[in-house]
Amino acid sequence: MDAGEFGIRPGEEMAALPATFDAGLHFIGRLRTPWRDRSDCPKNGLQTDDVCTVEVDPACAAGLRNITGCTHLILLYWMDRATRGLLVQQPRHADGPRGTFSLRSPARPNPIALSVVELIGREGDTLRVRGLDCLDGTPLLDIKPYYASTDARPEARVDRAGAEP
Repeated sequence: MDAGEFGIRPGEEMAALPATFDAGLHFIGRLRTPWRDRSDCPKNGLQTDDVCTVEVDPACAAGLRNITGCTHLILLYWMDRATRGLLVQQPRHADGPRGTFSLRSPARPNPIALSVVELIGREGDTLRVRGLDCLDGTPLLDIKPYYASTDARPEARVDRAGAEP
């Protein structure tokens, strides 16, 4: 269990995480944003117009071929400073506890986050994007093209009241 830099709130529950990992990952770059403190980060990428930078490791730069044919990208990143292992959380916006898997919070057993970002441009191994919501220096896991034809789900809904206990 790792409460991370941000700790846990009253009423929250932690998982007993295994001592070893099931998979290995290689970070393919870093995300550069204006936010150094958690309190400064937008809650989601739609709350900011700031242009941020995706620095791709030179060893992975060949994977950027044809990237400028995309208007939007899905970035997967590792929230390396988030609390690990939370299963039940007490969000500030909610009237009661919520299961981690019903939230987009970075505090989770595997702190993987995603953002759909607008690709502004490319300069070598660097992408300029709009729509990030993470701390400066966050490790990048993957980049995927966003396809409105297959990724958008206009009928999707989330019941914030949550009828489950």
